[in-house]
Amino acid sequence: MTAPGIRAGAPAEDSDDLDVEEALALVREPNDASDAPAPTPAQGEQRHVRHKATPWPRARAIAARAARSGSRATPVSVSLADALGLVLAAPLDALTDLPSFDTSAMDGWAVAGPGPWEVREEGVLAGHAQPGPLTDGEAVRIATGARIPGDTTAVLRTEHGRTDAQGRLHATREVSHGQDIRPRGQECRSGDQLLPVGTLITPAVLGLAAAAGYDAVTAVPRPRAEVLVLGDELLTEGLPHDGLIRDALGPMLPPWLRALGAEVTAVRRLGDDAKALRKALTSSTADLVVTTGGTAAGPVDHVHPTLDRIGAELLVDGVKVRPGHPMLLARTKENQHLVGLPGNPLAAVSGLLTLAEPLLRTLAARPAPEPYTLPLREAVQGHPYDTRLIPVVLRGDHAVPLHYNGPAMLRGIAAADALAVVPPGGARQGEEAELLDLPWATAGIGVCFT
Repeated sequence: MTAPGIRAGAPAEDSDDLDVEEALALVREPNDASDAPAPTPAQGEQRHVRHKATPWPRARAIAARAARSGSRATPVSVSLADALGLVLAAPLDALTDLPSFDTSAMDGWAVAGPGPWEVREEGVLAGHAQPGPLTDGEAVRIATGARIPGDTTAVLRTEHGRTDAQGRLHATREVSHGQDIRPRGQECRSGDQLLPVGTLITPAVLGLAAAAGYDAVTAVPRPRAEVLVLGDELLTEGLPHDGLIRDALGPMLPPWLRALGAEVTAVRRLGDDAKALRKALTSSTADLVVTTGGTAAGPVDHVHPTLDRIGAELLVDGVKVRPGHPMLLARTKENQHLVGLPGNPLAAVSGLLTLAEPLLRTLAARPAPEPYTLPLREAVQGHPYDTRLIPVVLRGDHAVPLHYNGPAMLRGIAAADALAVVPPGGARQGEEAELLDLPWATAGIGVCFT
């Protein structure tokens, strides 16, 4: 029997050795705790087979591996102005020597031979042509970055020289050969590899690329994401009224996805309309489609039935995590995935960090963040069987759990620096907890929302 929402032959996503039967076992839930196989449901009853939620660490691994199974994105040439946050798809090789000529490392004088020196009237500035060579006993005023005249012995810093009544220059401390001269090729020679494939393009990388002669770099393109906001009960403005509530996810998800490295191509509000959802999914050309709400089994929860109808491969159907248990991951086309987020705001954040973040990271070829832990300042009550994700602030060498961490609440996450990963059963005061940084709380590349 093929599990609902999964095509027979769907590839395994979380182990090189996982076969189809093992993949199906990930999503089936037996009727009891025994090892006996569940009875085959009668025709027409498949949709009601309950699915076994995937453990949280395994769900993240499946999401990361899901993106690897598709075709690789074609590298693109990107101008330096647009490359921040991308990953190099080709090595950054020096196009010139750095520096490309001998330059002065300091403001001062270029001097030749032992002092005292006669000083030329005209100085040497950065950006000007090569000055004439010096003769022994001669000096010339020089600016930082200016070309060194031929036969220069050293650069004497401004604060280390004085002139006498006759205008001759004297050194106030010993001058060594080559002092404060940056020789040509000191940093690199033309053709040297400066950075390898896979390097995250930071502001410093942009500076290095420009110095090395680049106007554009070859990079992995940003994955394209589309957001589909579901639910007839959602308001886009004003106060909640008459059973209607404000949509918090429409404003929150696009910038969050951008912070995770995606290019958000569209945000569409579909309400509770199964036909509109199917049309949106079959016509989308995005790499990732993110839906909000509709992942449970209620009368207007259309995500699962629609995925069934379009023949999607259901890779994760529920995750053992609180909040966010009913999240899902599906492959809708050969090179397209869908992350179904629960409708509750903090549960949706949990889904973003559990499924969307590793998938987008893999699509963009960005390196995985190094895991780290901090001790909890307070004990955190756990779920008996599921992982909990709790908003925390970082204070010194501790993580402080925040209140207002219910599935429908955003007050805690709005003040948080990270989410603490609390294992089943909870965590004691002082116990080390793994932390998931929020992309704008790391003071790194992730703060870019454009």
